[in-house]
Formats: sequence, structure tokens, C-alpha cells
Amino acid sequence: MTPPAVDDTATAAGARPRRARKPVLDAAAAAAVDLARAAAEEVAEPGSVGEHLGASVEGDRIVGHSFACLLRGYRDWQWVVTVTRASRARTVTVSEVCLLPGEGSLRAPEWLPWSQRLRPGDVGPQDVLPRREDDPLLDQGYEDASDEDADRLAIWELGLGRPRVLSRLGRDEAATRWYEGDRGPRTEIAENAGAPCSTCGYFLLMAGSMRQVFGVCANEWSPEDGRVVSVDHGCGAHSETDVEPHATDVAPPVVDDLAPEVLELVPTAELRAGAEPDAEPAEPVEPAEATAEPAEPVEPVEPAEPVEPVEPAEVDPVDPVEPAEVEPVEPEPVEPEAGA
Repeated sequence: MTPPAVDDTATAAGARPRRARKPVLDAAAAAAVDLARAAAEEVAEPGSVGEHLGASVEGDRIVGHSFACLLRGYRDWQWVVTVTRASRARTVTVSEVCLLPGEGSLRAPEWLPWSQRLRPGDVGPQDVLPRREDDPLLDQGYEDASDEDADRLAIWELGLGRPRVLSRLGRDEAATRWYEGDRGPRTEIAENAGAPCSTCGYFLLMAGSMRQVFGVCANEWSPEDGRVVSVDHGCGAHSETDVEPHATDVAPPVVDDLAPEVLELVPTAELRAGAEPDAEPAEPVEPAEATAEPAEPVEPVEPAEPVEPVEPAEVDPVDPVEPAEVEPVEPEPVEPEAGA
């Protein structure tokens, strides 16, 4: 037998419960501003500790001193130095130094796991998502019932046979997302369509309960080809709609290509002779009347005065140069070599 739990907070009958005593600002710790500033300057970069912003009570004989932070990019951040004093002691010591943000500080957003930060469309061609064991959009699939007919019905006709299938919540969310998105009836292309997709020959109904609202477009001329669309969706490529004929005024052609053109054939003999058949003689061209005014007479030019002949300059005759006498050179006799 388990004994009853004892309530330690219970008090004796008639006794008043104790109230939590509010800590009081310690005078010695509150006056240790220089000690707190020196501790902050020892940790922070030079010149980054600003003015003293005040002191706050953090506990019995525990005081926190706040200093402005002068670091670039740390707007409204504060250096907080916690000092304390032991019971019945006069010396104040430093407990910790930290940099804390204020109300207007620039802070990083709250951290979220990778699986929660991922959004639809973020998965790339080579990315793989982790398996979610507790996915609320999936339910357990059909299990083997050891009945051939039941297995054939479930696996082949109902399209089951997978470990998990869409739950009712998963189907509702998918249907809402498709119907309220660009595949429902509230889009510009659906509002301008002449008929809904439910009457189109290219509309393929989906399997299961989704066939009541959705199908797949199989028209290659439609912008929705290969996409899931609602039965009341529509586009301009409907199989049963047509373009209304309109009478148009056709302008006459600039060159008449339909009327025949009469051509006169020329005999070959005349072409060889160079004569042009039925050629009218050319009209004589009348000479143009001279309309230019007669030119004014030119005054005669007086002849220039005759030029006096220039007498040739006298040149002294040059004495002839006598040729130099050259003495003839007698050839020396050549003696024959010995043994010749």
C-alpha cells in the first residue's frame, strides 16, 4: 500500500503562510560601477563599452550593471556585468560578463529544424527528404488478408498494395489546394472558357473518391496538358467548342492575277531581221528654241611692248693644256731557270 503524499507546504493550523521576500538592492554591489566597467572592458574590444545605463537587482546581494555597447552593428545591445557579495562580507566580486540584446536589437530569427524550414518547391533533382513516421497525411495501407479475391480487388482494382496511402486529412488538403489554386474554377482562363472540363473529350477522371471533383487533362494544345484540373475548370482548347465565324471585308488585290493578259506574238523572221512589227515611226523632235541671250562683245587686248634683246657676256678664252711627256720603260730581260 502506497503511503499518502506529504505536503511540505502545509502549515500548522492557525499559522500564516510565509510570503516570498523581495530582494533588496545591495548598496555595496550597486556602488561597484568601476569594478563592473573594468570587467566589461577586459572582455570587450577597446572602446566598445559606453556609458553606465543603470543597475538592477537579480537576487540577494546580486546586482547587474548595464553599459551601452558601442560596437558597429550592435544597436540597442548592452554589456551586462553581474556582481555579488558574500554574506557578511564587504568585498564585491564579479560573477559574469555578457552581451545581451535590447528591444530594438537586430536578432536572428528563431531557430527551426531543417524539416520544418523546408517548403514546397525547395526539393531539387538530387535532394532526398527524410521519411516521416508520424505523417498525419498518410494512413496504413492494405494488408494481406490471405484471400485471393480480396487481394486482387484491393491491389489491382483499388490501386492499393502500398505500405501507406493518403488519409482523409491528406485527401482534403490536396483537394483544397488544387481547387483554390490555379487548377480550379476561379482562374482567368477558366472564366473565359466556353465550356467546363467535365464535358471535354480530353478529360480523364481520377481514381477513387477524387474522381468526383478532379481529373487529368490530356490535350496537348491546352496549357493544362498533363495537370490535375477540376471538373468546373476550363480553357480555350475544349474539344466541343468552336470559333464563331465573322464576316470580313476583303480588299481588292493590288495586282490582278486572275484576269488574262493579251500578248501579241512576233514572227521569228522579223525578230532575226531586227525589224519591229507594227512599229510606229518616231515623231521628229523639233529643235529647241534658243532662249539664251547673246554674249556681250569682248574688248580687244592691246599687244605687249617688244622686249629688247640681251647681249651675250664676254668670256675669256682658255689656254690649251699641253700633254705631259711620258718616258718609255724598257723591259728587263728574264734569265732562264737552272735545269730548264
